[in-house]
Amino acid sequence: MASSALDFIVGDYVVYPKHGVGRVIELQNSEIAGMSLELYVLRFEKEKMTLRVPTNKAESVGMRKLSSDKQMQEALQTLKGKPKVKRTMWSRRAQEYEAKINSGDLVSIAEVVRDLFRAEDQPEQSYSERQIFEAACSRLARELAAMEQVDEPTAVQKLIEILKKAAEIYNKSSVPVDA
Repeated sequence: MASSALDFIVGDYVVYPKHGVGRVIELQNSEIAGMSLELYVLRFEKEKMTLRVPTNKAESVGMRKLSSDKQMQEALQTLKGKPKVKRTMWSRRAQEYEAKINSGDLVSIAEVVRDLFRAEDQPEQSYSERQIFEAACSRLARELAAMEQVDEPTAVQKLIEILKKAAEIYNKSSVPVDA
């Protein structure tokens, strides 16, 4: 069996699409159902969770190294764009947002953060909107924090500053519409 390009070593930060940024803490050999398996042992500090991923399944589940600087810049640029709010039912949009967050794609996650951000002068979010916004923001911030070697609150603050500046631009140009 050929070795894939996804070779992680102990100490590497990795992104697991459904859980976000974790760290490889161990390479483990285990026998499961009579088969010998090599496993990546990942630790997700925020969730206080440990996950074991077979090395031969890492690519198929979407596990990847941290994004490149170029990908992160593209995601941050996405935050500066005009929010796109579809006029579909919330339950449908919520499913789409969850799918984007769980895709592990940085730009898709940034789109969710941008579209659900509310500045102080905008209407309140519903509880479920806020939950999805916070999940997406946290996922993006954890990858930014790992890349810039800062803590998550610092990374969140950087994201919020970008969003506030963009909101100032787009809120001035939009005319209030009666709902």
